Amino acid sequence: MTTSTETPSSTRRGPKHPGQRVAEWTDARLGLYKLGKSNLRKIFPDHWSFMLGEICLYSFTILILTGVYLTLFFHPSMSETVYNGPYAPLQGVRMSEAYASTMHISFEVRGGLLIRQIHHWSALIFIAGMIVHMMRVFFTGAFRKPRELNWLFGWTLLFIGMFEGFTGYSLPDDLLSGTGVRFTEGAVLSTPIVGTYLSMFLFGGEFPGHNFVPIFYSAHILLLPGIMAALLVAHLILVFYHKHTQFAGAGKTEKNVVGMPFFPIYTAKAGGFFFLVFGVIAAIAAIATINPIWTMGPYRPDQVSTGAQPDWYMGFSEGLIRVMPGWEISAWGHTLVLGVFIPLIVFPTVLIAIAVWPFLESWVTGDRGEHHLLDRPRNRPVRTGFGVAWLMLYFTLLIGGGNDLWATHFHLSIETITWSVRIGFFVVPVLSYFVTKRICLGLQRRDRDKVLHGRESGIIKRLPHGEFIEVHEPLDQTELHILTAHPQPQPLDIGPEVDENGVERKVSAVTKVRARLSRNFYGEHSQIPKPTVEEYDEITSGHGHH
Repeated sequence: MTTSTETPSSTRRGPKHPGQRVAEWTDARLGLYKLGKSNLRKIFPDHWSFMLGEICLYSFTILILTGVYLTLFFHPSMSETVYNGPYAPLQGVRMSEAYASTMHISFEVRGGLLIRQIHHWSALIFIAGMIVHMMRVFFTGAFRKPRELNWLFGWTLLFIGMFEGFTGYSLPDDLLSGTGVRFTEGAVLSTPIVGTYLSMFLFGGEFPGHNFVPIFYSAHILLLPGIMAALLVAHLILVFYHKHTQFAGAGKTEKNVVGMPFFPIYTAKAGGFFFLVFGVIAAIAAIATINPIWTMGPYRPDQVSTGAQPDWYMGFSEGLIRVMPGWEISAWGHTLVLGVFIPLIVFPTVLIAIAVWPFLESWVTGDRGEHHLLDRPRNRPVRTGFGVAWLMLYFTLLIGGGNDLWATHFHLSIETITWSVRIGFFVVPVLSYFVTKRICLGLQRRDRDKVLHGRESGIIKRLPHGEFIEVHEPLDQTELHILTAHPQPQPLDIGPEVDENGVERKVSAVTKVRARLSRNFYGEHSQIPKPTVEEYDEITSGHGHH
């Protein structure tokens, strides 16, 4: 009988480090190691356009950080006080505590003005980043199945972000923001039946009341950011779950992702990009002053600041109301202000049309498959045309929202600008749609010629019979794949109008409309046929190929 002298491996390695024991205890209860192992090596494609979403995330993070700092010094109260701060032109002026505390942040808190500037610029860049990011998703078809829900999350973030920005720049209670709040009060009052009640609830009585700053403050720092943070987390979870989209290329299919692992490469790049975004925003904030409330003074209901303009993302709704004729309908002792009410209907209608587009396109085209490869915008002329039409409509109304500034700066008649925007509201989007569609079809023809005839080399060759031609270089396989990888669906076919017995078939009006829209998406006037293998082989075999 022998006695073993071997010792357990744990004994040979010695006692565990306390940090290791804590890590093992935590992992046994939360499963962090398994979770990290399956997700930290997740592959992400590398393309510059994907950074647009990161700009949104980083600017939102900067907004939270700077907003927490500002809440330490801001007093959301409309109680009156007399200013005795260092800014001499306003000394002895009566103002709200909200305005006085904003002046205190700007002139007496160390770094307060810079933080205010960073906060405001981050808000503008956040909204701009979301719009550009959503346009990238829209033009490339990244909203298709299975990402429709994520598109709605992004759209809701944009919608709520606009109101978050509005409540934010209304808090200082200066003359400019007060004018914007008065504008909003007029819009609320135009709502039939409940407009007066909504205004009383919002302002705590007759405008300006004594409650709107505390109400806006609670919504600005608690309600809206909480909803946005939840939507942002859900958005990122779905990005991880569905895997990232990618452009067509060598080795890329609907079932794989070609790129770099999330950790450590992507995280290192993302971390560096965060500080780059932070640095650029800080530099802009230090150089370009925004919202200098001390030059406008506190808000007074009997005054309106000249050239008052909202932040640019509200220019759409501002332009709608400014260019709308002042129509009114009076009946049964009530007045319906159409000049304000109709724009309030058009504004959300356009936004809702953007939200439901993925479902509308899927219904029209009958596309039920999953898509992880992105479209080139030129290969979807109808979708690209609608996207450009939306953008041009926005820019047209943005001009209308600043019609007074356009008139004074360029010495134009404000009536001329207003009427131009009214006409442009109907003409510019339609014209933009057709021009964009024709450009896309032209680019498709150019791609077809490049596939069949190759790339122009710039080398001129003289043939034996004296003709001069340009030598074309054939494309490599990667370029050929990119130019021909996109599918070309066919329009829906509802079949013959009569059956085999000559009896007219009953086709619902909805089916007919769907078929007509489908022909508009995929008909002969909406896409150029890709070169077939036979056409390519015939050309490259020497017949007609230079």
